[in-house]
Amino acid sequence: ILKTLNSWFWWENIWMPINCTWADFVDRDGLVFPKPHQLYATIPYAFVLLIIRFFSERYVAIPLAKALGIKNVRRVKPQPNPVLESYFRECSRHPSQSDIKGLAKKCNCTVHLVEKWFRRRRNLEIPTVLQKFKEAFWRFSFYLTSSIVGFIFLYDKPWFYDIWQTWVGYPFQTLLPSQYWYYMAEIGFYWSLIFTLGIDIKRKARLCLMGFTFISSAPSQDFTAHVVHHLAAIGLMSGSWCGNYVRLGTLVIFVHDTADFWLEAAKMFNYARWEKTCNMLFIIFSIAFFITRLILLPFWILRATLYQPTYYSTTPVIAYFLFNGMLLTLQGLHLYWGYLIFKILKRFVFLK
Repeated sequence: ILKTLNSWFWWENIWMPINCTWADFVDRDGLVFPKPHQLYATIPYAFVLLIIRFFSERYVAIPLAKALGIKNVRRVKPQPNPVLESYFRECSRHPSQSDIKGLAKKCNCTVHLVEKWFRRRRNLEIPTVLQKFKEAFWRFSFYLTSSIVGFIFLYDKPWFYDIWQTWVGYPFQTLLPSQYWYYMAEIGFYWSLIFTLGIDIKRKARLCLMGFTFISSAPSQDFTAHVVHHLAAIGLMSGSWCGNYVRLGTLVIFVHDTADFWLEAAKMFNYARWEKTCNMLFIIFSIAFFITRLILLPFWILRATLYQPTYYSTTPVIAYFLFNGMLLTLQGLHLYWGYLIFKILKRFVFLK
């Protein structure tokens, strides 16, 4: 069964134009092509990024937070109590007064001590400002670095200025070393976010896609949304790698990352209570978001993925519909988030 599914998944008609086979993508005559098995390397790269994150948070983020006036608040841990811990995890974090009395009798202690235990236990679940700052600092560092490196990799490429060049010579477009490392770092980053979902801050009203946050209803839904988003991002980039849509893929990555670091910077100064700086950074983020997500992505990149391939092939492959479907779904979310950002800016301007 697995062999059959594998043969179906790698069927040539899914990934490449007609009359092309996987044998045509063997490196030859100075041409190097992306290979699916290279994506396995993103897992160890993710662990390398986790190591970099650990040292950057410890030796850069924490001193920077202290310089900005953010203190490391130490919370008092409640005394170990298996009965109360079990109730806290399985029943409720906010027990009623009758439940507190019952728990007090069960633990042979006073009602005041039970209330105090639950209050301290709930406080442990609330992330400190320093924890939030460190997470925002890591995302800011990666997105800023990715944006700068992405521009260095792309500024001298003809398809950065002429989008038609993304299809010239397709599918036999050679893979550049810069494209390889750009993809590996980006996919590895999203793998690292999946690996740390269990220890990262679980914000109650936070749903993230490419760095932008909007309202969610519960921590459990937020966790699921993060998993779905990160896996979708990995799937989209991995699929574009296998289909050799690397030129377009690097443009999509660059367009998204250039707005994200402004938002993370705004969060950092928000945690430091630099209100004016935070507001200014959010305005810059909003402008960058509207330009990249609502102008460049639909009128530049989506035009290249939807319209231009018809000039190079009269029989679109299945991957054409798959990738464009995901990009159109993403664009629909961008429109919705743009509406939310516009409402925030409207309130900011008119209601102060």
